Amino acid sequence: MIWTISDLHLSFANPKPMDIFGNRWRNHPERIATAWKNLIAPDDIILIAGDISWAMQIKEALVDLHWIDQLPGRKYCIKGNHDYWWDRVSPIRAVIPPSITLIESNAFDLGDVVVCGTRGWSAPDTPGFDVAVDQRIYDREQLRMQRALSDARKIANQRPIIAMIHYPPFIDRRPTGFATQFAASGVSACLYGHLHRPDDWGNATQGLVNGTHYQLTACDYLDFVPVAVRGIVPANQSPAHVTE
Repeated sequence: MIWTISDLHLSFANPKPMDIFGNRWRNHPERIATAWKNLIAPDDIILIAGDISWAMQIKEALVDLHWIDQLPGRKYCIKGNHDYWWDRVSPIRAVIPPSITLIESNAFDLGDVVVCGTRGWSAPDTPGFDVAVDQRIYDREQLRMQRALSDARKIANQRPIIAMIHYPPFIDRRPTGFATQFAASGVSACLYGHLHRPDDWGNATQGLVNGTHYQLTACDYLDFVPVAVRGIVPANQSPAHVTE
């Protein structure tokens, strides 16, 4: 089974209590771990759409990554805007725990489905978007997603494609360039995080849009409980067993 949760915001090396952002964050690692262990089997897959650790350097992040490694399942992760420890991906891949795979502008064959992704960035319609700073990063991330989707299409062979992006692919219900790419590439499901305010949750685009099922996976939105990926029909399941 394929599960998802994002925005874990772990900080075991240099603790940063998350309840400064509200009581709903109190003891959130323990709550995530309890729910994870109750739901997820060793052969399951967990997709994490960024903001894994507050660490600034990989040495500190490894404490958080080893915590994730001890939880059941195989984990596939993309970078979030707070994952400063995630710099050059090749040397990081050499030292991370074995159950964790980092996705950056590429795709992986998961058997029944293919997963791809990249961090993304704030879109031009986002309040506070600074053209002088943000446009270059946004354009670069669009190219990275283009490469990821190209890799996914090459290996999918008509299997569902799951795209992960940290930033929301819609702004006030309007598609960003990333959502346009997902529709053009026949992406079955898109997982994203980043949104932590209840007002943003209510305005987040979810469900089926132009053939792609969008799903917000920020852990506080999910009440710190991993959920099944929606919008895909693995080969070993019938549509009746898939949550829409």
